[in-house]
Amino acid sequence: MILVTCAIIEHHGKILCAQRSEKMNLPLKWEFPGGKVEENEDLQTCLKREIKINERLPFNTHSYSNNKVIKLIPFRCSLQTFEIDLKEHLKVEWASPTDLSRYDWAEADIPIVQNYIQSSQ
Repeated sequence: MILVTCAIIEHHGKILCAQRSEKMNLPLKWEFPGGKVEENEDLQTCLKREIKINERLPFNTHSYSNNKVIKLIPFRCSLQTFEIDLKEHLKVEWASPTDLSRYDWAEADIPIVQNYIQSSQ
């Protein structure tokens, strides 16, 4: 199982969404920014280089058809800087919580999105 953190970054009532590039697995799917947890690294360290962590949210475990299993651990966050450096993603967009369900999310992110929408109402 691969541990992955994701940041639900909030700013003025909008959420930062990132679209995977054509070169990545799950091309053009949307996800919350984050990363794989490295060996001997805690979850918060995996995110906090550019992001201020505010609250941990319920996780989702998902098995993809290629036998890859990930445990996606979301955090409610805010940015410390607005300089966003896209290294792997095609683009990012700010969306209102009510618009999140309109994106074509990576399967592991869907329960996270649904939980966030429900908790935001």
